[in-house]
Amino acid sequence: MTDILRAAEPRDPALPADQPPGAGRTLKRSLGVVGGTLLTLSCVTPASSLFVLVPGNFALLGTGTALTILVAVVLCIGVAFCYAELGTLVPSSGGEYAMVGTVVSRFGGWLVFVQALIVVMIVPPIIALGTADYLAPIVHLDPRVTGAGVMLLATVMGLLDLRANAWVTGVFLVLEVVASAVVAGLGFGHSTRPISSLWHLQMAGPHGAASAVGAGAVVAGLAAALFVTQGFSTAVYLNEEMEQPRRTVVRTMLWTLGIGSAVILVPVVAITLGAPSLSALTGGDIAGMVQGWSNSAIGTFVSLCIALAIINAAIVMVIQNSRVLYASARDTTWPAPVNRAFGTLSRRYGSPWIATLAVGVPGAVLCFVPVDALNGVTGVAVAALYGFVAFAALMTRRGGHKARTAWRMPLWPVVPVILLAVLVWVLTQQTAQDLVITAAITAAAALYWLFYLRPRAATHWVIAVPADEAEGEA
Repeated sequence: MTDILRAAEPRDPALPADQPPGAGRTLKRSLGVVGGTLLTLSCVTPASSLFVLVPGNFALLGTGTALTILVAVVLCIGVAFCYAELGTLVPSSGGEYAMVGTVVSRFGGWLVFVQALIVVMIVPPIIALGTADYLAPIVHLDPRVTGAGVMLLATVMGLLDLRANAWVTGVFLVLEVVASAVVAGLGFGHSTRPISSLWHLQMAGPHGAASAVGAGAVVAGLAAALFVTQGFSTAVYLNEEMEQPRRTVVRTMLWTLGIGSAVILVPVVAITLGAPSLSALTGGDIAGMVQGWSNSAIGTFVSLCIALAIINAAIVMVIQNSRVLYASARDTTWPAPVNRAFGTLSRRYGSPWIATLAVGVPGAVLCFVPVDALNGVTGVAVAALYGFVAFAALMTRRGGHKARTAWRMPLWPVVPVILLAVLVWVLTQQTAQDLVITAAITAAAALYWLFYLRPRAATHWVIAVPADEAEGEA
């Protein structure tokens, strides 16, 4: 590329020598509520969550899937309040780590960054691997090769202008909503069980016999359900590219959560009521149920919409995740050469192009690695991430933070206290293997902090909030 900012370009002499070459520049502010909602709603990826992640929930929870997702949505309202207050108090594209690092401590911000990094590196390839299954009505492809191709396509799109991506993903999003609406209509039109099955929870046992789903299973399933609804918080990553972010971020996040939850939850209820048998519901073959409810043409249309939804999800995730790496470089998280690379911005499009490649290319490689076992680890990381944010939200109204301009949540501090308690409970219900793996990664990151970042505290991991936003907005 010849349109990038080279390291040899003149820099502001006031900047430290190991700052990235783009440190004197800022991301372009081009997004309003509509564009931001299109991008963040695409990152929730309601259709891909519905058709790729929810079948696994049906296998574990049966008719309890809808109730578990509903509880997760209620929890996410509290999460959204915490994100909105923190995100408008600390408007940085670093997202969670910048918020927690500024309000709580730099070490806390580092641990949050690690949880986010687990999620951002693993989730896109997991989603992309589902593409081939939904292209099967037209062409049979190797899931790994197809997933890698989707990740590379998303990487190319992530290199372009953010406003153009907002409208591209918006078109895909319309198709997602249409597919979800078709499935919901077909499910409700072929209902075979009463509405009471939504709270009289059952699933099919090993031999097809019905077995009860207990409250413990619902609590344990909340981590996976939070994973299904995760993505609305993308608005805080786009803080530096939103017009009037202190207003726009809050509206974007709440609109995204409301619309995304409806697009996921309504079809889940319809599928629960319309599945021809408890075994079919527990099997989670949504495409097969759609075929049985309609005809091959409608089934093919829905499958193609789902494939587009997955591609859409990959594009938005690459965009979001590259901003995290860009912000970490600006905050001198890594050795100087890595900071310079991740902080390099495209002159033509204003995107952090090396950071985008650093997210997309490894994601393509991960499509050839068995990553299904990491689903549980991702659920643990999401719950831990939300727990850190809830704790930080308790710190937003002390000292100098109290006087700063920000959106303030209702029912503080009740909301973050309840949210934190529930998330800790959810974590205690996860498998020992998932907890140990996540803890081991976190411990390794803590050692990096202890031996590399902490001795360089004056120059490294210095969390930056853009000067034009630090003063607040009227």
